[in-house]
Amino acid sequence: MDWADWQKQPPEYSLSVLRCWCNALAVQAVQLQSRGLTQCSGSYFVKLAWAWTFWLLLPFIAITNYYLSRNVLGVLRRLGTLLVGTVVWYVCTSLFLRIEDFTGNCYKSPALDVLFQEHPSKWQCRQGGGFWNGFDISGHSFLLTYCALMIVEEMAVLHVLNTDRSPRLHVVVNALFVALSFLTLIWVWMFFCTAVYFHDFSQKLFGTLVGQGVPYPDLNMLMLPP
Repeated sequence: MDWADWQKQPPEYSLSVLRCWCNALAVQAVQLQSRGLTQCSGSYFVKLAWAWTFWLLLPFIAITNYYLSRNVLGVLRRLGTLLVGTVVWYVCTSLFLRIEDFTGNCYKSPALDVLFQEHPSKWQCRQGGGFWNGFDISGHSFLLTYCALMIVEEMAVLHVLNTDRSPRLHVVVNALFVALSFLTLIWVWMFFCTAVYFHDFSQKLFGTLVGQGVPYPDLNMLMLPP
């Protein structure tokens, strides 16, 4: 469905689409909890946190920035922040894996009593039935922090956005705002699970600091002023 067809739909259609999306997200969260907290950080639901964030921010950024600027090129430049964010996500998570490989060793068991010198990487160690012990920076602490902060940053545009003259746009933007808020609450809850049950303090601290300290992709060449 293109934008012209979307505009012809009643506001209830937009709400129903977003309601289905939120219901799917809620079902994933409930299933995650039903499997137990021990699988919280390993679930694909958390591993795909950036994908969930990306695909919901995409229409929000496009709609709100086009309404403010009426400049298609400017909107595309603004959407470039999502591309930069994807690069940041990939580089940081890849770096965490390399750090774990560089700082770790392969052992026969979690007791760390017998060292396997023949397995120099985590992947080889696990393939050989060993236990890898390295500095495992919490990728979930990083990712959940980064996603939540990016959503909050992008929603700041609502301070200057007035949709009172466009009822359809008002409904769509409000629905996207509710969905983004709901998603942020889920990321905060997942962060709490990780903070309480997984990794040691230093690993969680480093992951969170990276999520807060990585420069937000607000390069002037990619962004319009909020």
